[in-house]
Amino acid sequence: MTATQDPQVLRRLRANGALPGPRRRRLLRLVKAVDWLLLLPALALSLAGVLLVWSATRPRMAAAGDDPQTYLVRQFVNVLIGLAVMAVAALPGRGALRIWALPAYLVSVLCLAAVLTPLGRTANGAQSWLSIGGFELQPSEPAKVTLVLMLAVLLAERSRRRVPLALAAAGLPLGLIMLQPDLGTAMIMVVTTGGMLVVAGVRWRWLALLAGAGAGAAVAAWFLGLLRPHQVQRLLTFADPMADPQGAGYNAAQALVTVGSGGLFGRGLFQGDQTGGRFVPEQHTDFIFTVAGEELGFAGAALLLVLLWLVLHRALAIAAVAATPYGRLAAAGIVCWLAAQTFINVGMVVGLTPIVGVPLPFVSYGGSSIVACLAAVGVLMSVRRQASR
Repeated sequence: MTATQDPQVLRRLRANGALPGPRRRRLLRLVKAVDWLLLLPALALSLAGVLLVWSATRPRMAAAGDDPQTYLVRQFVNVLIGLAVMAVAALPGRGALRIWALPAYLVSVLCLAAVLTPLGRTANGAQSWLSIGGFELQPSEPAKVTLVLMLAVLLAERSRRRVPLALAAAGLPLGLIMLQPDLGTAMIMVVTTGGMLVVAGVRWRWLALLAGAGAGAAVAAWFLGLLRPHQVQRLLTFADPMADPQGAGYNAAQALVTVGSGGLFGRGLFQGDQTGGRFVPEQHTDFIFTVAGEELGFAGAALLLVLLWLVLHRALAIAAVAATPYGRLAAAGIVCWLAAQTFINVGMVVGLTPIVGVPLPFVSYGGSSIVACLAAVGVLMSVRRQASR
């Protein structure tokens, strides 16, 4: 036995700080796992979201005689929980995320199915929340992460069955989400699945099949009456939201007015007349970008988009250097998901897409959303760490 193998010698070296102890090794491992080029813009977006959510909810809470800081505290706690989940996702060793992909996927599917039972709660016309006691969860948000991980596992395999299995894996949560119905999340999952199929290099006939199935599902949902009346009205008023500005087009019309009223540098945080007057429904969730447009102006809103671009750019860089096909597909799937969700959310505000109710990644209020987004950041860090070994 050498001197450095002697337990007593090792204990003395650790006591003198010459060797790291178990806690210090875990801390060093966590520090090495952090990708600062990814974490900093994601953290900046999350903290900006805390302030914007606070600004959007202060007037309503004050008018109701409640604590105006309620949503400030809630969203800050959501961010802290999300950072903890991010750390858990970033630390596992090689292959650990892949091993847990199937159990996590099955749990998310079970939660999506439970939403359609009496345990589910309806909000804004969709039964998309799971309510157990005082705990509430929107399973479609973590399902985005688990779907990406499951598709990465299936598409990384070079077998003839990988594409049919991947389509089946995507179709199961997608079908459950359409039964809620949650059109926005369904659109994001379709885009994510299609993007991962392209990255996996599948034949174009499969992509055509996916596109055809998506179009067929949309037509079926329209003619079979699967969409709720308010969803049909949103699609009909998409072409001209000003045709019924006090009815079906109210959200879109007010969003345009609010986001355009801030000018170049905005009216100042907490100083927005539209935001203070509560003219935009769901402003702290789906329409949080209107708060940035009015109170921070074009410059502030553009800064949010730049930060989102930095996250996507770094995620693409991680996908490019991934050590395994699984890592590359997982990173690419996260890029497709976040990019599609950002485009749909901002597009709702400026009139480029129909109002389908999706949150702005990292910014909108909601524990399910912010935890899912930061968990995705953890997955990206894990992929990058494995590539650097």
